[in-house]
Amino acid sequence: MRLALADYLTLGNALCGFMAVWQLAAAQSAHVAAGGEGPLERGAVAAAVALLLVAAGCDLFDGRVARRLGGSGMGAELDNLADVISFGFAPAFFVVAWGTLAGDGGVLHRAVALAAAAAVLLAVVVRLARFSCQAPDSSTFTGLPSPFGAMAVITVVLLDPPVYAGAAAVAVVAWLMVSRVAYPKPRGRLAYAVLGWIVVSAGCLTAWALDAPGGGLLLYSGGGLLLCLVLAVPVHLVAARRHTPAPAPAKSP
Repeated sequence: MRLALADYLTLGNALCGFMAVWQLAAAQSAHVAAGGEGPLERGAVAAAVALLLVAAGCDLFDGRVARRLGGSGMGAELDNLADVISFGFAPAFFVVAWGTLAGDGGVLHRAVALAAAAAVLLAVVVRLARFSCQAPDSSTFTGLPSPFGAMAVITVVLLDPPVYAGAAAVAVVAWLMVSRVAYPKPRGRLAYAVLGWIVVSAGCLTAWALDAPGGGLLLYSGGGLLLCLVLAVPVHLVAARRHTPAPAPAKSP
């Protein structure tokens, strides 16, 4: 079966996910072999995250290209497989690497990080399976989209909180991905706003990796903003439900 242009974008998504994992694994192996302690070198981490940002960009536009130019019969299956690699396995590997190198809690820290990583991977698999079985909605996603969930998980890792707090935050993101919370789809201007956010994030990563003045502040400010945006939708829905008046009881005939 001949591949369509959208399928090449999907394959680019998967390739970037594989390369991000390889980059992080190679950096971690070299770090451990050299007897290093503490977090990995900034440039290696930034390169892996940048690859996942490229994967998110490919995922953002492959559906739009398929709708405009047509796709192949394999498009949906390839998209799900690519998303599991880039937005399930890759962020889970980030969590494992972070839990292995963070702190000195030994086996317990590693077990907690491994459990959080497993939660992310399973959440993405369940979310994609549920998405394939549901009728498509024109305006919203059910649950946090996996690319944003992956970026939120990686943001938690980059902020480097205590292992237990970080694992709890990762578990919350995993729950949001399989929840029934309605998140708006990036269509029209929103899609280009998301693309702009990806470009700005890549710039912040570059500044942070090069240890530029204010690079750390840019990274932490951008990461905090992303987490606030991810949590804003469910918080808004809960607040709206509390302020919605209860329906009046039906009058008896």
